Amino acid sequence: MSRFPHRRSVLGAGLAGIGLAGAAGCASFSAPAGAPRAGTARPQLALLRARPERLFDLTVCLRPFRAAGPRLDAEQVGTALVVHNYGHGGSGWSLSWGSAEIAVRQAMASSPRRVAVIGCGALGLTSAITAQRAGAQVTIYARDVLPQTRSARATGMFTPHSRIALTTAVAAGFPELWERMARASFKAYRSYLGLPGSPVEFVDDYDVFDTTPSAAPAAPEPPALPFADYRSRILDLMPPAEPLPPEASPFAGARVSRGANLMFNIADYGHTLFTDFLLAGGQIRRREFHAPAELGELEEKVVIDCPGYGARALWNDESIVPVRGQIGWLVPQPEVNYGLYYHRVSMVPRRDGIVVQSLAGGDMQGYGDDREVVDRAESERAVAVLASLMTRLTGPSRA
Repeated sequence: MSRFPHRRSVLGAGLAGIGLAGAAGCASFSAPAGAPRAGTARPQLALLRARPERLFDLTVCLRPFRAAGPRLDAEQVGTALVVHNYGHGGSGWSLSWGSAEIAVRQAMASSPRRVAVIGCGALGLTSAITAQRAGAQVTIYARDVLPQTRSARATGMFTPHSRIALTTAVAAGFPELWERMARASFKAYRSYLGLPGSPVEFVDDYDVFDTTPSAAPAAPEPPALPFADYRSRILDLMPPAEPLPPEASPFAGARVSRGANLMFNIADYGHTLFTDFLLAGGQIRRREFHAPAELGELEEKVVIDCPGYGARALWNDESIVPVRGQIGWLVPQPEVNYGLYYHRVSMVPRRDGIVVQSLAGGDMQGYGDDREVVDRAESERAVAVLASLMTRLTGPSRA
């Protein structure tokens, strides 16, 4: 599975014969005629200390995938208008601000003075802040605050395309709606760049491909579903990735494409959101809901419903499919300021820990799997893949 917005389009054109999946063996590399070449200076990358004993935590998240895309409709529950905002697959953080705009516009249609928000994850917090900016007094009702939610276990990259829907199930206007959400969210994230603590920042990311086939056969994959991919609609948001010339490859014997993407340092970014919400007069009430009728009993008569994967139980919504994702957390290294994708392993250099994730199953990785137990062996294998790449890191950064 690709992490970054431009990956398929760039690599499909710039890395001839090399698939997006990052399979073990890749036989050739060829830039298209007239393609811009990066400077010949070799990037000086800090050495990632990829050792299993440096794994200080393992976490599992269940992404709430809906084949038709996020649920953004409204319904009457008792005396309350409930506006739904859930089912974003792996794109919750990335689409949160744009999705919140849509939900809040519906919620504020009757100009309510008070609004309730269900859930304190990515969608709940951004919906609450957006409703405050629209003039409402907002109370969040949630069993868990952000550090305990599934949103806190996300990878933390701008991936608005990540398993957002199936092309065979979306409505005719969904691509335009997705683009609207992606652009609005990207614009909102710009306002968090440069703040103390770097809640949001740009990082370089490197796709690394071997030049010779691996002796190990690739693991078989289940047939992939037709996941929607609309990244071509937002290629103007960031500069495209470029293949580095051989003399500029930071890894011996490998071909590399370098791009850039937004990274969310969720610990600090979440704290920033939480603080903004409270400073604007927001309130948090701990409560767990077991049936939709309970939402109609709230004091607030307009409710924005952001329960994430919890919507499957709360609304008996079997359209939500769990997509399991596990993260191995390596001890932070401030000097490691680049991301990697190599042999279907992703590395994201967050300030609160270096995120390592296996993507061995491609887009079907974790699909339909609702197990929230950790598998240490999975993360140790991913760390070993990165360790093998670090032995090929060139230049004085190896010291």
